[in-house]
Amino acid sequence: MEQRENRFVVCMNNDEYPASLELHKIYQTLPDADAGQDGDLRVTDESGEDYLYPAEWFALISLPYEVELSVAYGNGLK
Repeated sequence: MEQRENRFVVCMNNDEYPASLELHKIYQTLPDADAGQDGDLRVTDESGEDYLYPAEWFALISLPYEVELSVAYGNGLK
């Protein structure tokens, strides 16, 4: 069974997809071992859907737990 963990990245390059990715914005990634082997990340982009993008376009970041919840669920803490 694959363990799902929240991972967050900051977009450092959006030259090819400016409508799909905002420069310097935090995005959530989804686990995808095959994509990782190919040098890609599965990222939930501005469309709300997940797509593959080159991993080199992003920087992995750590967020405080409360911020991670807020970003992951989009509605803040309750």
